Amino acid sequence: MSSIRALAEELAARGNDSLRRLFAVRPDLITPGVPDFAALAARACARVSLQRALETLSKPQLEVLEALVLTTDEDEGRSGSAVELRHAVGNATLGTLDSILAELSQLALIYRADPPDSIHSASGSRRRYYQPVARVREVLGSYPAGLGRCYTELTSVSQFFAERAPGIVNSIPAAAQQQHVEHHIAAAYALERWAALPEALESAPAKAREVLAKFTNWPVGAVPHAEARVKPGRRTDNPVDWLLSHGLLVPLDDEHVELPRPVGLALRGGRIVPELSLDPPAPPVGSTSTALRRNAALGAISEVLRLVSALAVEAGERAVETLRAGGVGTRELRRLTTALRADPDQTVLALELAAAAGIITLDVDTSLWRATGADEWLSLSRPEQWLVVASAWLDSPRVPSLAMSPEGGGQLAPLSGEGQRPDAAAVRRRILEAAAELSSEAGSQDGRAVVVTAADIRTRLEWAQPRLARRLRGLLDGVLAEATMMGFLGSGAVTRAGAAVLHGDFDGLLAFLEEVLPRSVDKILLQADLTAVAPGYLEPGLARRLALLADPEGRGPATIYRFSAASLRRALDAGEDAASISAFLAQHAETTVPQPLAYLVEDTAARYGRIRVGRAGSFITSDDEASLAALLHEGAAQQLGLTQIAPTVLVSNATPQEVALVLRELGLAPAVDSSLDPMVKLQRGRGAAASSGLVRPTPRLAVPSQDDVEAQLAVLRNQSAVTGNGDEAAPMLGIETLQKAIRLKRAVRLNIVDALGNSTVEELRPVSISAGRVRVFDPERETERVLSVHRIIDVELA
Repeated sequence: MSSIRALAEELAARGNDSLRRLFAVRPDLITPGVPDFAALAARACARVSLQRALETLSKPQLEVLEALVLTTDEDEGRSGSAVELRHAVGNATLGTLDSILAELSQLALIYRADPPDSIHSASGSRRRYYQPVARVREVLGSYPAGLGRCYTELTSVSQFFAERAPGIVNSIPAAAQQQHVEHHIAAAYALERWAALPEALESAPAKAREVLAKFTNWPVGAVPHAEARVKPGRRTDNPVDWLLSHGLLVPLDDEHVELPRPVGLALRGGRIVPELSLDPPAPPVGSTSTALRRNAALGAISEVLRLVSALAVEAGERAVETLRAGGVGTRELRRLTTALRADPDQTVLALELAAAAGIITLDVDTSLWRATGADEWLSLSRPEQWLVVASAWLDSPRVPSLAMSPEGGGQLAPLSGEGQRPDAAAVRRRILEAAAELSSEAGSQDGRAVVVTAADIRTRLEWAQPRLARRLRGLLDGVLAEATMMGFLGSGAVTRAGAAVLHGDFDGLLAFLEEVLPRSVDKILLQADLTAVAPGYLEPGLARRLALLADPEGRGPATIYRFSAASLRRALDAGEDAASISAFLAQHAETTVPQPLAYLVEDTAARYGRIRVGRAGSFITSDDEASLAALLHEGAAQQLGLTQIAPTVLVSNATPQEVALVLRELGLAPAVDSSLDPMVKLQRGRGAAASSGLVRPTPRLAVPSQDDVEAQLAVLRNQSAVTGNGDEAAPMLGIETLQKAIRLKRAVRLNIVDALGNSTVEELRPVSISAGRVRVFDPERETERVLSVHRIIDVELA
């Protein structure tokens, strides 16, 4: 029976509680909903779904599944049970294996099968036999359990070895068994039997056995000129040459060799898994004080809020420039680092956070990052600000650490396309979840928190989810560095704020941060040496205006601002005057304004403005002075930034084309001087910016809601079809039949539909299938063809 049909029947026979547990672990099976059990089984056997499911398996579960795959064969009717696996897996009891097999069956990775023919006739057998579902072997890869392929498979993939195999067998009397072998298939079976014997390894030289020991965990290795070193029957002292000439290593090409499966099993004492990894790694033992963890987290949170707020202000005054290839260049990054008074890595993180949260957005017309959400961001309280950036970072498809300064070089440009990783959010969450799990397992005592290192997380994930851990290795250190800068980790331990965001407890997080996060201040300490000291994190409006009046020095909450004639002229250029500056200082000073500072303000303002410089993008001239005076006070023309420099001349900040457009809307008929070169449009992309805003955090559901699950169960229970005739299950059943025909080298009858809708039935022999196409051999025409799977409407073995 087809494995999809068998799995559909098994799923239909389950209780609702079992199906609920299945949907909780594999939510993709009902996203979107399925019409019947046949479609559910087909989806459970899909490659992408199986890859996700295998990434949830622990190391002992994966080892048992791989052992089951290697000891069973659906085509030969050979299924497996705990008894057979006990001989293939070391240090495992029948109860342990039965328990793991039941867990794999619950996950719909294996299904109940009939016992082998030799056991089926025995009455009273109560063993449970299983088969892996369709495509599990394909998803596990060519080397399950780190073992190589059989000699018969190797002769089919390596033409060179197929030609040399008879010579190798005939040069080894124990392998040939006194019979001259001529065909490569007979040679493959002879080597299969001989390599599995202990005498095969015992007869190898000591140095050759040392070479074989290097292939214990993985069967493929690099050997230069491998094919030229195969010399059957010739005496050689080189251990690699000896192994190649005796068939204990098989050349795949001229540079790579593979250890055949019988040899690998012999090296492991005949067991697929020498020792089952039942016990998880010990939890970490390092600890830090809870107060130190909290202080480190609050410091990181305060600093990241300062950086993002400063970037929002800076981008509002001057948009962030990008390279032609995308991303922020080194020169622009250096400018921002100076403006933010930060390290380059902190600037990179601030850029990525601001973009992820919608504080800055890319203007596609000018390729500039503009602060479209700065005003909304600055209006939020500090706890709300951190919740926005923390949620944006946690769910971002980008990896900021890829643009930071790695030790080996190869730095990416911040906000470039290369920093995009589709699995970044899932990887980031799993790393932090593993850190939280280790902390909870180790516990905390006497006011101390558990310190979790990258090595601890790596070791735990390699046991808890070994297939997923392979994808996490390259990002682990970078994610932990980002988490520390964000405040998810403090002093090496998971923080309370980080755990709250991770679990979606936004209300509790806001209440906690309101309680412990230092509040912003709206007073500054003015000193006689022309400096101002901020005794904490300033209110956004106060910080923005103070940075206009003075130059900040240093970092952190207690920042020093220095007043100078140049900084005050900068404020005067922005529209300030002596009265407004003095009023601002008097309003926010803890004491009176020092006399030297007051004199500096008055003296700089008195010298300012004797020569005035401005910008004009266009001019308007007319002999009708009354019309120009009326236009100057017209409300609809205020957007042009008009200034009268003579009774008959107005200048504007806008381009001539924009001025003409506004004047025509007012009912006038201006003439545009064609000799003027148009300037860059003012506020280009304003429409796109107006629609953008902050990305608000929303709790993320890891599993389908209870209502969705119950609705899906109702649909399934109302359907009796497990035959696989539905639209979703039929293609998977056809692919399964084609794969079985390829394995058995049998022909199939295909009902094929052409582009005009005409169907024909042909008997063909499938050769391979991939990427939605099947390569077939046509025996009548003696040619090969390639067919699209979607044009095959029916498949059956001939």
